[in-house]
Amino acid sequence: MKRGPAMERQRRRTAGAVTACAAAALGLAMVSACSSPPTGPSPPPAGDGTSASETVATQTLTTGLEAPWSITFHGGTPLVSERDSARILELDAEGNARAVGGINGAADGGGDRGEGGLLGITVRDGFLYTYSTAGGENRIERRELTGSAGSLGLGASETIVAGIEAGPIHNGGRLAFGPDGMLYATTGDAGNRDSAQDTESLSGKILRMTPDGGAPEDNPFPGSLVYSYGHRNPQGIAWDEAGTLYSSEFGQNTWDELNVIEPGGNYGWPEVEGIAGTDGFIDPVQQWEPAEASPSGITVAGGFVYIANLRGERLRTVPLADLRTSTEALTGEYGRLRDAVTAPDGSVWVLTNNTDGRGRPGQDDDRILRLDDGG
Repeated sequence: MKRGPAMERQRRRTAGAVTACAAAALGLAMVSACSSPPTGPSPPPAGDGTSASETVATQTLTTGLEAPWSITFHGGTPLVSERDSARILELDAEGNARAVGGINGAADGGGDRGEGGLLGITVRDGFLYTYSTAGGENRIERRELTGSAGSLGLGASETIVAGIEAGPIHNGGRLAFGPDGMLYATTGDAGNRDSAQDTESLSGKILRMTPDGGAPEDNPFPGSLVYSYGHRNPQGIAWDEAGTLYSSEFGQNTWDELNVIEPGGNYGWPEVEGIAGTDGFIDPVQQWEPAEASPSGITVAGGFVYIANLRGERLRTVPLADLRTSTEALTGEYGRLRDAVTAPDGSVWVLTNNTDGRGRPGQDDDRILRLDDGG
Protein backbone atom coordinates (compact mmCIF):
# COMPACT_ATOMS: atom_id res chain seq x y z
CA MET A 1 0.00 0.00 0.00
CA LYS A 2 1.29 3.40 -1.00
CA ARG A 3 1.57 5.83 1.93
CA GLY A 4 2.28 9.53 1.81
CA PRO A 5 4.29 11.54 4.31
CA ALA A 6 2.51 11.73 7.63
CA MET A 7 0.68 14.94 8.50
CA GLU A 8 1.94 16.65 5.32
CA ARG A 9 0.53 20.18 5.36
CA GLN A 10 -1.23 21.12 2.19
CA ARG A 11 -2.72 24.57 1.94
CA ARG A 12 -5.68 24.48 -0.38
CA ARG A 13 -7.87 27.41 -1.20
CA THR A 14 -11.14 27.83 -3.06
CA ALA A 15 -12.35 30.95 -4.84
CA GLY A 16 -14.27 33.48 -2.79
CA ALA A 17 -13.87 35.33 0.46
CA VAL A 18 -13.49 33.82 3.93
CA THR A 19 -16.85 33.66 5.65
CA ALA A 20 -17.84 33.67 9.28
CA CYS A 21 -18.30 29.90 9.09
CA ALA A 22 -14.58 29.32 8.55
CA ALA A 23 -13.64 31.26 11.67
CA ALA A 24 -15.73 29.01 13.87
CA ALA A 25 -14.94 25.76 12.11
CA LEU A 26 -13.91 23.05 14.57
CA GLY A 27 -15.28 22.10 17.95
CA LEU A 28 -16.28 18.72 19.36
CA ALA A 29 -20.02 18.31 19.77
CA MET A 30 -20.33 16.47 23.08
CA VAL A 31 -23.53 14.56 23.76
CA SER A 32 -24.90 12.86 26.84
CA ALA A 33 -26.88 9.64 27.12
CA CYS A 34 -30.65 9.73 27.38
CA SER A 35 -33.33 7.09 27.79
CA SER A 36 -35.62 8.01 24.90
CA PRO A 37 -35.02 8.58 21.20
CA PRO A 38 -33.88 12.10 20.31
CA THR A 39 -36.71 13.98 18.65
CA GLY A 40 -35.28 17.44 17.96
CA PRO A 41 -37.15 20.58 17.00
CA SER A 42 -39.57 20.93 14.11
CA PRO A 43 -37.62 21.61 10.89
CA PRO A 44 -37.34 25.28 9.87
CA PRO A 45 -38.40 26.42 6.41
CA ALA A 46 -36.17 24.74 3.86
CA GLY A 47 -33.35 26.47 2.02
CA ASP A 48 -32.77 26.54 -1.71
CA GLY A 49 -29.23 25.18 -1.55
CA THR A 50 -27.47 28.44 -2.40
CA SER A 51 -23.93 28.28 -1.00
CA ALA A 52 -21.05 30.72 -0.65
CA SER A 53 -17.41 29.64 -0.91
CA GLU A 54 -15.03 29.59 2.04
CA THR A 55 -11.32 29.02 2.48
CA VAL A 56 -10.18 25.89 4.31
CA ALA A 57 -6.66 24.63 4.93
CA THR A 58 -6.03 20.91 5.26
CA GLN A 59 -3.44 18.40 6.38
CA THR A 60 -3.04 15.04 4.67
CA LEU A 61 -3.05 12.30 7.30
CA THR A 62 -2.68 9.22 5.09
CA THR A 63 -2.75 8.24 1.41
CA GLY A 64 -2.97 5.12 -0.75
CA LEU A 65 -6.36 3.86 0.47
CA GLU A 66 -8.41 1.68 -1.86
CA ALA A 67 -12.11 2.57 -2.22
CA PRO A 68 -12.41 3.64 1.44
CA TRP A 69 -15.93 4.15 2.76
CA SER A 70 -16.06 4.94 6.49
CA ILE A 71 -13.91 6.14 9.40
CA THR A 72 -14.44 5.42 13.10
CA PHE A 73 -12.26 5.46 16.21
CA HIS A 74 -11.36 2.77 18.75
CA GLY A 75 -10.07 4.86 21.62
CA GLY A 76 -7.60 7.11 19.82
CA THR A 77 -6.95 4.68 16.96
CA PRO A 78 -8.56 5.50 13.59
CA LEU A 79 -10.18 2.58 11.76
CA VAL A 80 -11.10 2.69 8.07
CA SER A 81 -13.29 0.38 5.98
CA GLU A 82 -12.41 -0.39 2.35
CA ARG A 83 -15.49 -1.23 0.31
CA ASP A 84 -14.10 -3.58 -2.34
CA SER A 85 -11.27 -5.29 -0.46
CA ALA A 86 -13.54 -5.70 2.61
CA ARG A 87 -10.58 -4.82 4.82
CA ILE A 88 -10.54 -2.98 8.12
CA LEU A 89 -7.42 -0.83 8.46
CA GLU A 90 -5.93 0.84 11.53
CA LEU A 91 -3.76 3.95 11.25
CA ASP A 92 -0.82 4.79 13.48
CA ALA A 93 0.24 8.28 14.54
CA GLU A 94 2.29 8.70 11.35
CA GLY A 95 -0.59 7.72 9.09
CA ASN A 96 0.74 4.26 8.25
CA ALA A 97 -2.02 1.73 7.56
CA ARG A 98 -2.16 -1.84 8.84
CA ALA A 99 -4.84 -4.43 8.03
CA VAL A 100 -6.74 -5.46 11.17
CA GLY A 101 -8.71 -8.11 9.31
CA GLY A 102 -11.30 -8.74 6.61
CA ILE A 103 -15.07 -9.04 6.63
CA ASN A 104 -15.61 -12.47 5.13
CA GLY A 105 -18.29 -12.72 2.47
CA ALA A 106 -18.62 -9.00 1.80
CA ALA A 107 -19.31 -8.64 -1.92
CA ASP A 108 -16.99 -6.65 -4.17
CA GLY A 109 -19.00 -3.69 -5.37
CA GLY A 110 -16.35 -2.03 -7.48
CA GLY A 111 -15.62 -3.35 -10.94
CA ASP A 112 -19.19 -3.11 -12.27
CA ARG A 113 -19.79 0.29 -10.65
CA GLY A 114 -21.91 -1.40 -8.03
CA GLU A 115 -22.37 0.15 -4.61
CA GLY A 116 -22.26 -2.92 -2.35
CA GLY A 117 -19.43 -4.33 -0.28
CA LEU A 118 -18.05 -3.34 3.11
CA LEU A 119 -19.67 0.01 3.93
CA GLY A 120 -20.19 1.69 7.30
CA ILE A 121 -18.37 0.90 10.55
CA THR A 122 -18.63 2.09 14.13
CA VAL A 123 -17.23 1.05 17.52
CA ARG A 124 -18.91 0.60 20.89
CA ASP A 125 -17.70 -1.07 24.10
CA GLY A 126 -14.83 -2.85 22.38
CA PHE A 127 -16.90 -4.20 19.47
CA LEU A 128 -16.57 -3.24 15.81
CA TYR A 129 -19.95 -3.00 14.06
CA THR A 130 -20.01 -3.38 10.26
CA TYR A 131 -22.61 -2.92 7.54
CA SER A 132 -21.90 -4.99 4.45
CA THR A 133 -23.42 -6.58 1.38
CA ALA A 134 -23.08 -10.37 1.58
CA GLY A 135 -25.03 -13.40 0.42
CA GLY A 136 -27.55 -11.34 -1.52
CA GLU A 137 -28.49 -9.14 1.44
CA ASN A 138 -27.19 -6.28 3.52
CA ARG A 139 -26.40 -7.25 7.08
CA ILE A 140 -25.09 -5.70 10.27
CA GLU A 141 -22.50 -7.66 12.22
CA ARG A 142 -20.29 -7.09 15.22
CA ARG A 143 -16.91 -8.48 16.20
CA GLU A 144 -14.82 -8.01 19.28
CA LEU A 145 -11.70 -5.92 18.73
CA THR A 146 -8.78 -7.81 20.21
CA GLY A 147 -5.26 -6.68 21.05
CA SER A 148 -4.06 -3.11 21.31
CA ALA A 149 -3.19 -0.26 18.96
CA GLY A 150 -0.68 -1.48 16.37
CA SER A 151 -1.73 -5.11 16.76
CA LEU A 152 -5.54 -5.02 16.69
CA GLY A 153 -7.46 -8.07 15.54
CA LEU A 154 -11.05 -9.14 14.97
CA GLY A 155 -12.92 -11.78 16.93
CA ALA A 156 -15.69 -14.04 15.66
CA SER A 157 -18.57 -12.40 13.79
CA GLU A 158 -22.08 -12.13 15.19
CA THR A 159 -24.90 -11.11 12.84
CA ILE A 160 -27.28 -8.79 14.67
CA VAL A 161 -29.50 -7.78 11.72
CA ALA A 162 -29.91 -9.75 8.49
CA GLY A 163 -32.25 -9.60 5.53
CA ILE A 164 -31.87 -5.93 4.61
CA GLU A 165 -32.63 -5.79 0.89
CA ALA A 166 -29.49 -5.41 -1.23
CA GLY A 167 -28.96 -4.31 -4.80
CA PRO A 168 -26.24 -3.08 -7.14
CA ILE A 169 -27.23 0.46 -6.08
CA HIS A 170 -28.81 2.26 -3.10
CA ASN A 171 -27.59 0.15 -0.20
CA GLY A 172 -27.36 2.99 2.32
CA GLY A 173 -24.81 1.68 4.79
CA ARG A 174 -23.97 4.29 7.43
CA LEU A 175 -23.74 3.14 11.07
CA ALA A 176 -23.55 5.34 14.18
CA PHE A 177 -24.42 5.18 17.85
CA GLY A 178 -26.74 7.93 18.99
CA PRO A 179 -26.65 9.91 22.23
CA ASP A 180 -29.29 7.50 23.57
CA GLY A 181 -26.86 4.55 23.31
CA MET A 182 -28.80 2.99 20.43
CA LEU A 183 -27.33 1.91 17.11
CA TYR A 184 -28.68 3.65 14.00
CA ALA A 185 -28.28 2.42 10.41
CA THR A 186 -29.22 3.98 7.08
CA THR A 187 -30.64 1.69 4.39
CA GLY A 188 -31.34 2.49 0.75
CA ASP A 189 -34.25 1.30 -1.35
CA ALA A 190 -31.88 -1.10 -3.20
CA GLY A 191 -33.56 -0.08 -6.45
CA ASN A 192 -36.98 -1.21 -5.18
CA ARG A 193 -38.61 2.22 -4.92
CA ASP A 194 -41.88 1.16 -3.31
CA SER A 195 -40.12 -0.53 -0.40
CA ALA A 196 -39.27 2.90 1.04
CA GLN A 197 -42.96 3.49 1.87
CA ASP A 198 -43.49 -0.02 3.29
CA THR A 199 -42.91 0.07 7.05
CA GLU A 200 -42.74 -3.74 7.06
CA SER A 201 -39.59 -3.55 4.93
CA LEU A 202 -36.13 -2.60 6.24
CA SER A 203 -35.06 -0.88 3.03
CA GLY A 204 -35.38 2.84 2.36
CA LYS A 205 -35.23 3.56 6.09
CA ILE A 206 -33.28 4.79 9.05
CA LEU A 207 -33.19 1.95 11.56
CA ARG A 208 -32.77 2.20 15.34
CA MET A 209 -31.78 -0.80 17.44
CA THR A 210 -30.19 -1.91 20.67
CA PRO A 211 -26.47 -2.81 20.52
CA ASP A 212 -27.43 -6.48 20.04
CA GLY A 213 -29.86 -5.74 17.20
CA GLY A 214 -33.17 -5.75 19.09
CA ALA A 215 -36.06 -3.33 18.61
CA PRO A 216 -36.18 -0.76 21.45
CA GLU A 217 -39.53 -0.54 23.20
CA ASP A 218 -39.80 3.19 22.45
CA ASN A 219 -39.34 2.87 18.69
CA PRO A 220 -42.20 4.52 16.76
CA PHE A 221 -43.43 1.23 15.26
CA PRO A 222 -43.82 -1.43 17.99
CA GLY A 223 -41.52 -4.42 17.55
CA SER A 224 -39.87 -2.85 14.49
CA LEU A 225 -36.38 -1.44 13.89
CA VAL A 226 -37.86 1.24 11.59
CA TYR A 227 -37.26 4.75 12.94
CA SER A 228 -38.08 6.81 9.82
CA TYR A 229 -39.06 5.88 6.28
CA GLY A 230 -39.57 7.20 2.76
CA HIS A 231 -35.82 7.44 2.12
CA ARG A 232 -34.15 6.78 -1.24
CA ASN A 233 -30.50 6.35 -0.28
CA PRO A 234 -29.46 8.04 2.98
CA GLN A 235 -25.72 7.81 3.70
CA GLY A 236 -25.08 10.26 6.53
CA ILE A 237 -26.34 10.55 10.12
CA ALA A 238 -25.16 12.76 12.96
CA TRP A 239 -26.52 14.43 16.10
CA ASP A 240 -26.12 17.86 17.64
CA GLU A 241 -25.75 18.59 21.36
CA ALA A 242 -29.51 18.78 21.82
CA GLY A 243 -29.95 15.26 20.42
CA THR A 244 -31.39 16.36 17.06
CA LEU A 245 -30.68 13.81 14.33
CA TYR A 246 -29.64 14.97 10.86
CA SER A 247 -29.39 12.83 7.74
CA SER A 248 -28.09 13.38 4.21
CA GLU A 249 -29.86 11.69 1.32
CA PHE A 250 -29.29 11.09 -2.39
CA GLY A 251 -32.17 12.20 -4.58
CA GLN A 252 -32.77 10.89 -8.06
CA ASN A 253 -32.56 13.50 -10.81
CA THR A 254 -33.78 16.66 -9.12
CA TRP A 255 -32.81 17.22 -5.47
CA ASP A 256 -30.41 15.85 -2.87
CA GLU A 257 -31.39 16.54 0.72
CA LEU A 258 -30.43 17.38 4.27
CA ASN A 259 -33.15 16.21 6.63
CA VAL A 260 -33.99 16.65 10.30
CA ILE A 261 -35.20 13.22 11.37
CA GLU A 262 -38.31 12.74 13.50
CA PRO A 263 -39.34 9.35 14.95
CA GLY A 264 -41.89 7.73 12.66
CA GLY A 265 -41.46 10.46 10.04
CA ASN A 266 -42.21 9.85 6.36
CA TYR A 267 -39.68 11.62 4.11
CA GLY A 268 -41.61 11.06 0.92
CA TRP A 269 -39.65 8.85 -1.45
CA PRO A 270 -40.74 7.78 -4.06
CA GLU A 271 -43.86 9.94 -3.91
CA VAL A 272 -41.90 13.19 -3.65
CA GLU A 273 -38.29 14.33 -4.05
CA GLY A 274 -36.96 17.42 -2.30
CA ILE A 275 -39.20 20.21 -1.02
CA ALA A 276 -42.78 19.30 -1.95
CA GLY A 277 -45.00 20.98 0.64
CA THR A 278 -47.23 17.90 0.56
CA ASP A 279 -49.27 16.85 3.58
CA GLY A 280 -48.03 13.65 5.21
CA PHE A 281 -44.41 14.05 4.11
CA ILE A 282 -41.56 15.85 5.91
CA ASP A 283 -39.62 18.25 3.69
CA PRO A 284 -35.82 18.57 3.81
CA VAL A 285 -34.32 21.65 5.47
CA GLN A 286 -32.04 22.06 2.45
CA GLN A 287 -31.89 20.67 -1.06
CA TRP A 288 -29.22 20.76 -3.77
CA GLU A 289 -28.97 19.70 -7.38
CA PRO A 290 -27.24 16.29 -7.58
CA ALA A 291 -24.44 17.66 -9.80
CA GLU A 292 -23.43 19.93 -6.91
CA ALA A 293 -23.96 17.42 -4.13
CA SER A 294 -24.54 13.63 -3.88
CA PRO A 295 -24.13 13.89 -0.09
CA SER A 296 -22.60 10.97 1.78
CA GLY A 297 -21.11 11.01 5.31
CA ILE A 298 -21.83 13.90 7.68
CA THR A 299 -20.70 15.04 11.11
CA VAL A 300 -21.64 17.79 13.57
CA ALA A 301 -18.84 19.84 15.12
CA GLY A 302 -18.48 23.36 16.50
CA GLY A 303 -22.05 24.37 15.69
CA PHE A 304 -21.98 23.16 12.08
CA VAL A 305 -23.07 20.15 10.02
CA TYR A 306 -20.25 19.09 7.67
CA ILE A 307 -21.40 17.17 4.57
CA ALA A 308 -19.04 15.21 2.30
CA ASN A 309 -20.23 15.25 -1.31
CA LEU A 310 -19.32 12.73 -4.00
CA ARG A 311 -20.43 13.93 -7.43
CA GLY A 312 -20.29 17.55 -6.23
CA GLU A 313 -16.68 17.07 -5.06
CA ARG A 314 -17.02 19.55 -2.20
CA LEU A 315 -17.41 19.84 1.54
CA ARG A 316 -20.57 21.68 2.50
CA THR A 317 -20.94 23.37 5.91
CA VAL A 318 -24.39 24.13 7.35
CA PRO A 319 -24.64 26.28 10.51
CA LEU A 320 -26.96 24.82 13.14
CA ALA A 321 -28.12 28.37 13.87
CA ASP A 322 -29.58 28.63 10.34
CA LEU A 323 -30.18 25.31 8.61
CA ARG A 324 -31.39 27.10 5.47
CA THR A 325 -27.90 28.37 4.57
CA SER A 326 -24.55 26.77 3.81
CA THR A 327 -21.02 27.39 2.60
CA GLU A 328 -18.78 25.11 0.59
CA ALA A 329 -15.07 24.41 0.40
CA LEU A 330 -12.52 22.04 -1.23
CA THR A 331 -14.60 22.23 -4.42
CA GLY A 332 -12.91 20.08 -7.06
CA GLU A 333 -9.60 20.03 -5.17
CA TYR A 334 -9.57 16.45 -3.91
CA GLY A 335 -12.27 14.84 -6.05
CA ARG A 336 -15.09 12.80 -4.53
CA LEU A 337 -15.61 13.07 -0.78
CA ARG A 338 -17.16 10.05 0.96
CA ASP A 339 -17.13 10.65 4.71
CA ALA A 340 -16.77 13.42 7.29
CA VAL A 341 -16.16 12.54 10.95
CA THR A 342 -15.23 14.25 14.19
CA ALA A 343 -11.97 12.91 15.64
CA PRO A 344 -11.42 12.49 19.40
CA ASP A 345 -9.52 15.81 19.51
CA GLY A 346 -12.51 17.64 17.99
CA SER A 347 -11.02 18.13 14.54
CA VAL A 348 -12.97 17.25 11.40
CA TRP A 349 -11.56 14.55 9.10
CA VAL A 350 -12.65 14.09 5.50
CA LEU A 351 -12.28 10.87 3.48
CA THR A 352 -11.85 11.02 -0.30
CA ASN A 353 -13.32 8.39 -2.62
CA ASN A 354 -11.71 8.49 -6.07
CA THR A 355 -10.70 4.82 -6.40
CA ASP A 356 -14.21 3.34 -6.31
CA GLY A 357 -14.62 3.14 -10.08
CA ARG A 358 -16.42 6.47 -10.46
CA GLY A 359 -13.67 8.97 -9.67
CA ARG A 360 -10.43 10.09 -11.27
CA PRO A 361 -7.70 8.87 -8.92
CA GLY A 362 -4.70 11.10 -8.34
CA GLN A 363 -1.21 9.88 -7.44
CA ASP A 364 -1.91 9.74 -3.69
CA ASP A 365 -5.57 8.72 -3.73
CA ASP A 366 -7.40 7.84 -1.72
CA ARG A 367 -6.57 9.93 1.33
CA ILE A 368 -7.79 11.28 4.65
CA LEU A 369 -7.67 15.04 5.18
CA ARG A 370 -7.80 16.93 8.45
CA LEU A 371 -9.35 20.37 8.40
CA ASP A 372 -6.93 22.88 9.89
CA ASP A 373 -8.45 25.49 12.19
CA GLY A 374 -5.21 27.46 12.16
CA GLY A 375 -4.33 26.53 15.72
